[in-house]
Amino acid sequence: MTWLTVLLLLVVAAALVLRWRRPAWFWLTFGVAFAMVRLLVRYGTVMDACNLTVPASRWRLAVARWLKRETPRQRVPRILRIRPTRTGIRLRIKMQPGQDAFEFSAAADRLRHSFAVHQVTTREVKPGVVEVAMTGYDILKHVQMPTKVDRGQLRVPVALCEDGSVHYRDYRKGAHSLNLGATESGKSVYARQVVKELASQRVALVGIDCKGVELAPMARRFSALVDNPDDAAELLDALLVRMQVIYQIIRTEQRLSADIPDAEITADIWGLPEHLRPEPIVITVDEVAELALFANRAEEKRRDRIITALVRIAQLGRAAGMYLDIYGQRFGSELGSGITMLRAQLTDRTSHRVNDESSAKMAFGDISAHAVFATTQISKERPGTAVVGDSTGGWARIRTPHTSLRAAVNACNRHEDLTPDIPELARFRPRFAPMAPASVPMVKAPVKV
Repeated sequence: MTWLTVLLLLVVAAALVLRWRRPAWFWLTFGVAFAMVRLLVRYGTVMDACNLTVPASRWRLAVARWLKRETPRQRVPRILRIRPTRTGIRLRIKMQPGQDAFEFSAAADRLRHSFAVHQVTTREVKPGVVEVAMTGYDILKHVQMPTKVDRGQLRVPVALCEDGSVHYRDYRKGAHSLNLGATESGKSVYARQVVKELASQRVALVGIDCKGVELAPMARRFSALVDNPDDAAELLDALLVRMQVIYQIIRTEQRLSADIPDAEITADIWGLPEHLRPEPIVITVDEVAELALFANRAEEKRRDRIITALVRIAQLGRAAGMYLDIYGQRFGSELGSGITMLRAQLTDRTSHRVNDESSAKMAFGDISAHAVFATTQISKERPGTAVVGDSTGGWARIRTPHTSLRAAVNACNRHEDLTPDIPELARFRPRFAPMAPASVPMVKAPVKV
């Protein structure tokens, strides 16, 4: 056995160990090179086998008949760019005339097997160009968020998508969201991640936690927090009063006249000058069913009052800088009148593992049947895995990195000074004694006898 053979065996053994124990390292060292070679060698054959080619043009067919030559081969979509990434390969393809992006989306599973990659997703970049994202390994098995993420005002990273990109909760683009999930599905971890990321921003956090254990440990960063339906009704009424105050500020600042430039006319808080702009408010409602259930006539009146207030905030709150995050196990019409109206206002949808198909339809029934099916396939062995979608019909699988309650509490305590005081919500703000600095135990010097 020569030294070259020994070296080759060591390299193969190292590759196998990396693929088993460290799939991300294996991909960066060996996997990406193998995948690129496999892709370039098999590309034309795979496109033909997956019915992603088109016949030659009529002019070429006519010329071949005149010259009595063999029939031209099928035309293969042209590769515009191949870009390796830390999790896979991104391939931009110029479609042939007569093709559409849906054909590539329908063939995604066949492409996955043909190119021997873990996952394939497609999206249309522009007319005539489709991007095929190939994932080299199961990146949702052990979620590791990238070190560099694109944070911004009311834009926070919350999870990793199956194609290797980062999923953001962007309140400026999707003002209100609905998050469903069964017990132990990872819904609470998702909420912790959102609160943890928002804690460092200039934003007021408002919580309704009828269980009293999910948001209460992070209360130092909340401008208002209640733990029962009666206080929740009062809090929502106070938020409606706050909303009217903000609208009055906007109307006063507009002062519309012919000499005011168009750029200075605004209909929301983001067009106001910095010194006049109110703090945006993110309202987190945990277990919304506790607010919608009732047992007697008095509780029914309180329930109608709460749901009406939530609907009004969802319809009118965006311009006033109020954003809703609603969490629950189910969110269907069985919760009473007004629920479907509220759900229609919640643009962003997230569903963790659910116990039945009807729960998945509550989130994605009006968005995508494929998203409903993907939600029902989430395994209970992978808490934190979810399907996200919006009103445009797009959806993706994500998984939230494990965020311990201690990590979220530490972030909220560290940024306690950023908690704004809102006069309308002052009576709902949690009260705490000032946090004492960590004390160092004193060691007494030994007494000499």
